[in-house]
Amino acid sequence: MEIRARDAAVPFTTVDGSTIRSLLDRTTAPVAHQSLAEATIEAGAATIRHYHRAAEEIYYLVEGSGTMEVDGVTARVTAGDAVLIPPGAWHRLEADASGPVRLLCCCSPPYAHEDTFFA
Repeated sequence: MEIRARDAAVPFTTVDGSTIRSLLDRTTAPVAHQSLAEATIEAGAATIRHYHRAAEEIYYLVEGSGTMEVDGVTARVTAGDAVLIPPGAWHRLEADASGPVRLLCCCSPPYAHEDTFFA
């Protein structure tokens, strides 16, 4: 059994501009097929538009609201929403100015910096 407390995960800023707490991934557990992280995007900030060649992602917003873009289609998202991001889909999330967005991000295969591509 693998259990990892959120507070044990040291936050870092990714190349897309979000602050990440890696909860379960290849660096913290014997993970083979997926990873789980908590991401925070500060009020009024946005991730850099990017895609992942191999990874399918699911975002689940636990706090805040903003605008999500996936392959040129934008939609309002708020706490309680889940978003599917297929491999190869360009995407970006912008937090509203009223507060940060905090979300859980599941990646399969597990997240890897080398699988993040920018324009």
